[in-house]
Order: sequence, then structure tokens, then C-alpha cells
Amino acid sequence: MIDFSLSSDITNARTLVHVAAETSMRPLSREYDEREHEKPMEWLTMMWNASKGLVSIGSDRREARSERKPSEKQVRMAVVIEELSWGDAGLYLSIPNPGLGGAAVMAAGTPEQKERFLARFRDGAPKWAAMAITEPGCGSDSAAITTTAVRDGDQWVINGTKIFCTSGLMAVEKSEGFVVVWATVDKSAGRGGIKAFIVDHHTPGMTVAKVENKMGIRASDTAMLVFEDCRIPVENILGSAEVQQSTEGFKGVMATFDATRPIVAASAIGIGRAAVDFVREVLQSEGVEIRYHVPTTKLTTVERDFMDMEANLQAARLLTWRASWMMDQGIQNSLEASMAKAKAGLAVTQVTQKAVELLGPLGYSRKNLVEKWMRDAKINDIFEGTQQINLLIIARRILGYSSKELS
Repeated sequence: MIDFSLSSDITNARTLVHVAAETSMRPLSREYDEREHEKPMEWLTMMWNASKGLVSIGSDRREARSERKPSEKQVRMAVVIEELSWGDAGLYLSIPNPGLGGAAVMAAGTPEQKERFLARFRDGAPKWAAMAITEPGCGSDSAAITTTAVRDGDQWVINGTKIFCTSGLMAVEKSEGFVVVWATVDKSAGRGGIKAFIVDHHTPGMTVAKVENKMGIRASDTAMLVFEDCRIPVENILGSAEVQQSTEGFKGVMATFDATRPIVAASAIGIGRAAVDFVREVLQSEGVEIRYHVPTTKLTTVERDFMDMEANLQAARLLTWRASWMMDQGIQNSLEASMAKAKAGLAVTQVTQKAVELLGPLGYSRKNLVEKWMRDAKINDIFEGTQQINLLIIARRILGYSSKELS
């Protein structure tokens, strides 16, 4: 029998996190949307103390296979992040954690690298890690990056500019974190020459050039990083330094997204659910009942729209849980991760826009958070691979085409 229920451990975690989201995140939501470049450090320290040691994003498939009892790590993370994003997506993204940088280390790092860079997230002061991929001249086409890494004795020398790095400021300047930087060691080799490098905090030659002013998730910092003759140890490369004709090395780093795309999807669902919950409360306060037992032809437009919002989020949630469950089981989930991300990004954009529409001036007003949720929602259709890129990946996987055959 197919079972979509959650374990008691995950259900208990969801309840606890929901209470924290409602009592400690919602009260700060509007304030730090307005104060974009300020951080609620007291709250962030509290969250760090509550969660340190849980280096859980990007769990290792080999670990899942070796356990007698299947892991629930990734499913639990998806459920928890939905609740945190229900509280506030920008604040959730600001919580000290290994983030995308940690996910890359987990996906492609050696045991020594994992211990060296991830163990620091178990104690001490709050820490952040980041990933630096996007450049001013290339966005969705990660294979077109121009940042270079040149071997010089026992060091790599990195030069280039990266933009839209989530938590880039906190990872570089405000904590003992690190940044995983994508660079090419041989431009003529195309994807085969692209490698990922771990650049530790405060490394000379790595600077924060700019912190973006954004439409949504404003509590989270998004930075431009510049690398000028930035020298790192030769052992800080993720994977082999050898340039091959195949793209296996590139695929290894891209596997990071198999873990993180379901997480982004879960965050999107949390934002959408916040909007749906608020609309439901307003409708109930006005005496509007959603009649689930009535035939579709007899429903009002408001009822049909509201049910569509709920159905969209539920479909996205099930896709997300499936992709997360597959990772926990050690099953390849690249297709399912992109499906979850594409569906959730589109669903949350449509759901939050519909929420504003149904509520009219009440939804558009800054008195409530609905307009903020609509602004926060859109990023989920952009980062971790745009809607179009994820649909392209899905088509390639289903039809069996390579990137050269279907682009």
C-alpha cells in the first residue's frame, strides 16, 4: 500500500518548528523586510544554538545505503523548511548553516574536506557558507563561467566576479564560514574544465563588492563577490583537478542541486501555504465557507480558486517529498528534484498572486503580509535553476537527450 504519512519524529519536529515560526519569526517578518541590510542577530544566535551540529543539507547517499534503517534526513529537512518559510522565507535563509556551500562539499568533497569544513558548524559562534556560481556574463548556463583558477605550485589562484551569492556577506565577512566557487581550469575544455573550489572566510583577494537591494526575501543577504589573485591551498578543490573530455567532474558538482532543489521547493510551499492560510482566515471571518462536498459546477468562483490554490500546493508537496525520500534511500533523484522545483516555483507564484487578487485592497496593502509573500515567492521560480532550465532538464531526462541535443 502507498503510504504518504510522516513518521512521528518528523511530525513532532514539524509541530515544534511551526510554533517557533509563528511566535519568533512572524513578529520579525515585516521589520526585517523593511530593514533589508540589517540582521536580527539575537534571533539568529538563538536559532544557531538550537540547530548547531545538524549539518544536514546535502546528505550523502552512501550513508543512507549503509544504514539498516532508511534515513529520513532529507524528508525531515523538507518538512522543517516548509514550516520555517511559512514563518518567513527571508529569515529562514538567514539562519546560520552550511547552506549551498555545505551541500556542495557533501556532494563532491572528500572525507577530509567534509570534516575540515563542516565540523566547524557544530560549535562556536554562528557561521554561514555560500555558493558562488552566477556571473555578470552568464546566469543559467553554468558551463559558460569565465572565473579562472590557475595552479601555482601548492596553490590555486582564482580571478573573477560572482553575483547573487546567497549569504555571501555573512560567509565572507561576518563568520568563520566559506564559499564554494565555480571556476574553470581550462576554458578550451568547456564543461570538463569547470571545477569547484572551497575559499575560506577572510581569504585575501576575496571581497564583497556589493550587497543587492531585492524585491523579496529581503532579510537574507545576496552579495557580489570579487576574486583578485585569490590564493587557496591546492587541496581545496572539490573532486579531481584533472581535465577530462567527459563532463563527469562537472556532473559531480551539479549533483549538489539534487539535494538543494527539493529544499527550495519546500521553502516555496511554505510561502504559498502562508498565503492560503491567511486567505482561509479572512474568508471564514467574512462567513464564506469552502464547500468541499459540493459539485464543481455549483461552486462559486472564489471557492474554485481557493481549491485550486490548495491542490497546486499539495501536488508540489508530494513531488518534493518524493524527491527527498529518494535521496534518503540513495536513489538517483535528478529528474524528481527538478520536477519538484519546477512545480513548486510555478505553484507558489500563482498561489500568492491569486491570494492578493482574492483579497483585493486587503491583499495589496502593506498592513498585511500577503503582498510580501507574493514578493518572496518569485525567487523560488528563479534561483537553484530557473523554471525554464528545470523544465529543460526534465525534458532531457524523460526523452534521453543530452544538453547538446536539447538546449
